[in-house]
Amino acid sequence: MMIQVTCRGYATAQFMQPEPAKYAHAPNIEAKTFMQPEQAYYAHHPGRFVYIKDEESGEIFSAPYEPCRTPVNRFVFSVGKSDIPWTVEHLGIRVELTLSLPTNDVAELWTVKVTNLSGHSRKISVYPYFPIGNLSWMNQSAEYREDLGGVVASSFTPYQRAQDYFKNKSLKDKTFFLWEGGLHAPSALMEPNLLGGDARYEVPIAAVQYRTSLEANDQRVYRFLFGPAVDDLEIRSMRKKYLSEEAFAKSQRDYAWYIEQGRGCLHIETPDKHLDNFVNNWLPRQVYYHGDVNRLTTDPQTRNYLQDNMGMSFIKPEITRKAFLTALSQQEASGNMPDGILLAEGAELKYINQVPHTDHCVWLPVTLEVYLAETGDYALLHEEVKRADGSTNTVFSGFCQAMDWLISARDERGLSYIKEGDWCDPMNMVGYKGKGVSGWLTVATGFALKLWAKICDQQGETKLAAKYRAGVTAVNEAANTHLWDAEWFARGITDDNVVFGTQQDTEGRIWLNPQVWSILSRAASPEQRAKIIPQIEKQLGTPYGVTMFAPPFQKMREDLPVYIPNYYRGAYHEFPRTAGRSSHLFNTGTMPWVYRCLVEGLCGLRGDEHGLRVDPQLPSAWDSINVTRLFRGARFMLDIRHQDVEEVVVKIGGKVVPGAYIKDFEAGKTYQVLSLSRLNLSMDKSLIDGWWI
Repeated sequence: MMIQVTCRGYATAQFMQPEPAKYAHAPNIEAKTFMQPEQAYYAHHPGRFVYIKDEESGEIFSAPYEPCRTPVNRFVFSVGKSDIPWTVEHLGIRVELTLSLPTNDVAELWTVKVTNLSGHSRKISVYPYFPIGNLSWMNQSAEYREDLGGVVASSFTPYQRAQDYFKNKSLKDKTFFLWEGGLHAPSALMEPNLLGGDARYEVPIAAVQYRTSLEANDQRVYRFLFGPAVDDLEIRSMRKKYLSEEAFAKSQRDYAWYIEQGRGCLHIETPDKHLDNFVNNWLPRQVYYHGDVNRLTTDPQTRNYLQDNMGMSFIKPEITRKAFLTALSQQEASGNMPDGILLAEGAELKYINQVPHTDHCVWLPVTLEVYLAETGDYALLHEEVKRADGSTNTVFSGFCQAMDWLISARDERGLSYIKEGDWCDPMNMVGYKGKGVSGWLTVATGFALKLWAKICDQQGETKLAAKYRAGVTAVNEAANTHLWDAEWFARGITDDNVVFGTQQDTEGRIWLNPQVWSILSRAASPEQRAKIIPQIEKQLGTPYGVTMFAPPFQKMREDLPVYIPNYYRGAYHEFPRTAGRSSHLFNTGTMPWVYRCLVEGLCGLRGDEHGLRVDPQLPSAWDSINVTRLFRGARFMLDIRHQDVEEVVVKIGGKVVPGAYIKDFEAGKTYQVLSLSRLNLSMDKSLIDGWWI
């Protein structure tokens, strides 16, 4: 499961059964969709709240902040690695809330500690208030169940086809809110007690009242369990398993251990302490989330699935290995990869995966390269994979078929077809007639073929390597012939033979991806690179980073994509007030690439078949950094210093390591490494001769 919770107390939780589902909803019917960016919060948004009422004065406030929105004396929101605590102080009362999750069950574990800070005795009521929302238009209800010790909401997932009933009957259509002890005299906050009512065909909430007297510095601790269940038996089981002080503590220890498994392979100490915290804690946590739960979907887009699991190469490479085998088991006989990878029995391709894209094969060698560099596991290439059609293929043969498909899926000019989208999903009208081509995919095909040719060489398949290098030459020449526009590469050509992403366009004039990948594929010559990079900086650069394209689209262009509003966030020159605003959506394929940039680029610690190459690329303002790198079971403790040297110098135990290339190390051992790094590495050199080519 996953829960995204704000400092104000709003929360969105999802779990798999096996498709994504919720147990707390908005008060109105919600559309079924994938996780969306830039979702606003509103007064009745689902959340987890606690009201505090002074029974003597009648004053009320709520924690963490909603729904009362009372200005308080002290507010702390502290995001921990395995829990989320709040501290709120007001009216002489301190409220400490802590949310944690179990490792293997679907539930929220809430602890509420209330302390009297006023210096004299107090009479208060504590009201945990958990809206459950609109569960179903077909049937929903909620009531206090004394036999279960909490509020239980029941519903029936709507269905119209008879066969859907049999899929739905085992779903977790109940939502429970349980607490220690019993419920006494439940009412509305302005009354002495809650009324203990029920909800019949109405939108339910779960609330409980604790009336208590607190002496000075006295405190009370309450524990609650909130989540979904199939039936009463499961609710009783969850209550027995979790609702005690000891069980909460054990669950928190278990979850902390689970989170620790995603700690990553890199620990840095730099002059930028905010960067250190992000890299050492939060970035690998996000990589781990993506690789472990695949964005809480049963049919991740193939490119997302491969890139998300690419990140696991640095954390749990066995997961990456399994992902390659799973993906190739669904490869089509033509060699093409499907638009999505099905991860559960009965799963179907949904949403964007029903739209034909042409880029998925590209990501096989791009992500495999990272896995092989990190693990040296070339034995994977000889694993046999059974496909859905019953045929059996090795991983190596499957990759060759995918590369052959990329070579064949081109028009008479040698440019790659786009159909209804490439890496840019919204670009759905460039090639829907079957003729449009993608400039990015053309050069990306060149990069993928180049990477695969290198692996073929390593495997002794020199004829295949030569074949794929010829393919690189062909696509690069086609890109230069048909897409080079004086100072940058065009984005593509539509079904009606309109070239776009050129100097003639007033919107979408220049696109980032074709430029970057033309450098990766070496379609761009040194002279072209000298033109491209200044144009990227001039037209796409903003204080918040480089935009995907510019200028932004502000109206529909029927031979190009439909652009959704969150793409306008990067329109720094057009809309500076909202430029750089976050989408607040944590599902992104960017984070494994950022992690790779830090491991292999900034720290320059990149593996290959036999060892670890050291080639740091520190900012000129930094004199030194300390790095701990976990690599194939060994631990390397590096002191990286900026020095005026021609080439990187690496020493272990005072001895220079030839070629700054560490080999013949042993798993389980720790190595102290001194690295002297070059000064003032030029951007162009880092792009062309650096870690990622």
